[in-house]
Amino acid sequence: MLLKFFFMLRDAGLKCSITELLTLHESMKLGVAGHSIDDFYYLARSCLIKDETHFDRFDQVFAAHFRGIESAFAKLGTTELPEEWLRRQAELDLTEEQRRQIEAMGGFEELMKALRERLEKQEKRHQGGSKMIGTAGTSPFGAYGYNPEGVRIGQDRSRHRRAVKVWDKREFRNLDDSVQLGTRNIKVALRKLRRFAREGAQDQLDLDDTIRSTARNGGLLDIKMVPERHNAIKVLLCLDVGGSMDDHVRICEELFSAARSEFKHMEYFYFHNFTYESFWKDNHRRHNERIGLMEVLHKFGPDYKLIFVGDATMSPYEISYPGGSVEHWNEEAGAVWIRRLLEHYRKAVWLNPEPVQRWEYTPSVKMTREIMEDRMFPLTLSGLDNAIKALR
Repeated sequence: MLLKFFFMLRDAGLKCSITELLTLHESMKLGVAGHSIDDFYYLARSCLIKDETHFDRFDQVFAAHFRGIESAFAKLGTTELPEEWLRRQAELDLTEEQRRQIEAMGGFEELMKALRERLEKQEKRHQGGSKMIGTAGTSPFGAYGYNPEGVRIGQDRSRHRRAVKVWDKREFRNLDDSVQLGTRNIKVALRKLRRFAREGAQDQLDLDDTIRSTARNGGLLDIKMVPERHNAIKVLLCLDVGGSMDDHVRICEELFSAARSEFKHMEYFYFHNFTYESFWKDNHRRHNERIGLMEVLHKFGPDYKLIFVGDATMSPYEISYPGGSVEHWNEEAGAVWIRRLLEHYRKAVWLNPEPVQRWEYTPSVKMTREIMEDRMFPLTLSGLDNAIKALR
């Protein structure tokens, strides 16, 4: 099985060596991949592929050779029904036709008004309905149901990503800047934004000047020192976390790790979905330790390059309405705050990890692109190249 797979990879132009094949074989003998097809996939890719740019080609060969093997692996798993599945068996599974029949509430103000009225009237738990706050229904308020425009209450995570507000405390985690897998090409792209300058104490030998000065002194040694050269570019990195961004944690960590190593003058902040009156530095303390956006504007000058990283996928209310934030009541619309940033930082771009093909079908992405004056780029290597050109 492995030998045929090996030659298929070679035929596809992936120059795997016999040593790498033997490494994969030995790893399987040691049980590294266990009985999981996913574990085997990552093990095989780690052993046989040396360049991240070849991952797509590897995926195509892997799919062609191992098609249908998932069912064989599945037989090795448990036959018991998961407790989580049993607990949520009442969850609503609507057809596309049924979903189209569900009407929106008619705007953000109407949604908030209806929520206040139902909070006053409701006295007991509801399930499966279309009006009151409950579970597994088509009501705009509750959990584990479906409504195209609602308020999520009492649900552990997003399912349809349609909530206008979330009435639950959610925990986000900080991005790990020590991630190394896949950061190499990102680092290469970010280096195009370098501008070197000599700063600080004169603690580095200037060999050329030392030789010239010694020669002028008739051979008497005259040592010349200069400050070390550093990348003088200043970067302000604003990272969207939580919600739909959970799908993009890995690529964001790779970018974060690469940026931390490439830029000496870099400050980073977190936000959720869109910019409002404050950012934060630590997701575990985001409710208690906030940094006001006006403080950011005063502390970091316009010579900083501003980079937003986010999928810009949210309710349009979060951008255009006061009170539109899913987590708190913002006195001014998100669009007002981001325009303040863009007026201060003239060199600014937005990196979006979502595929470009989806941008036109997401109203909030289109709105964000307009505010950014079309300076939104995909979070790919080519997108990074174009973003860096816009920042120069």
